[in-house]
Amino acid sequence: MSSQAEKAEKFRALHHGPHPLVLPNAWDVPSARVFEDAGFPAVATSSAGLMVSLGYPDGEEIPRREVAAVVGRIAERLSIPLSADVVSGFGRTPRAVAATVRMMIEAGAVGINLEDLDTPTGSLHRPALQVRKIKAVRELGTAMGIPIVINARTDALRHAPGDERERLREAIRRSTAYRDAGADCVYPMGLTDASSISTFVQALGCPVNVMVRKGLPTVAELEALGVKRVSFGPSASYAALGLLKRAGEEILTRGTYGLLTDGAITFDELNRLAQPRTPPTS
Repeated sequence: MSSQAEKAEKFRALHHGPHPLVLPNAWDVPSARVFEDAGFPAVATSSAGLMVSLGYPDGEEIPRREVAAVVGRIAERLSIPLSADVVSGFGRTPRAVAATVRMMIEAGAVGINLEDLDTPTGSLHRPALQVRKIKAVRELGTAMGIPIVINARTDALRHAPGDERERLREAIRRSTAYRDAGADCVYPMGLTDASSISTFVQALGCPVNVMVRKGLPTVAELEALGVKRVSFGPSASYAALGLLKRAGEEILTRGTYGLLTDGAITFDELNRLAQPRTPPTS
C-alpha cells in the first residue's frame, strides 16, 4: 500500500475513534503547519480561506488548477493526512467533478469535501445528480488505489424550501442518499442546536460533521450527541484576520503594539513553517 493510501486509511479511521475528529481548516502552508505542530492528527483546507487569500471570493471563480497548486504545496509540507475542499466540484457532471478530485489527489490530498450547492445560482443540485458525483469519486479512488475519504456536504438547511423542520428532513433525506452512494461522512451545513444534531445523527447512523460557529455545543457535548467530526470551516481565517484588524486599530488609535507582539511567533519559527520536515532519525 502506498504512503498516500495509508494516509487515506488513517484519515478514515479517525472518523470512527472513541472521540470526535477535530479537524482544523487551513488556507496555506504555514497555517496548516501550525495546526500540525499543535497536535491535530489531520488538516483540511478551507475553500473560503484559501480562495480569499488568493484574491477570489469563495465559490468557483478561482481556476481549479490554482486550488490544486495550493493543496500540493500544503501536502508537501505535512506529514499528516490532508483533505481538500472542492466546493461543488468545479463541474456540473460526475465526470467533471471526478477530474477535479483527481487533481487534488494527485496533488497529495487523501480526502475531499463536496457540497450539493450550485454556487452560481445559489440553488441545490438534484440529489440524484449529487449521488452520481459521489459514486464517480468513489470509483476514481478505486481506480487510483487511494481510498478517498468523502465528506458529503448538504446545504439543505439553508436553501431547501419549507420551514426549519422541513429543511431538516430534506437534509436527512439527501445525506442518507449520499451515505448510501459511498460518502464516508455527511455534513449538514448550518446545524448547530443540540436537539437537531441529535435527530440528525440518530437518523444517519454514520459519521456526521458539524462546523465550528457561534452557538455550537462544546466538543464534549458533541461527542455525547454522537458527532464524529468537528471542522473549523473558515473560522480560523476569521480569527486571524480579526486579530490583524484589531492590531491595526490599536496602532492607529493608541500607538501601541501589544496585539502584534504579545503571543506572536518568532522569525525563525515563521521561516521553519515553510521548510521540509526533517525525517526522524532511527
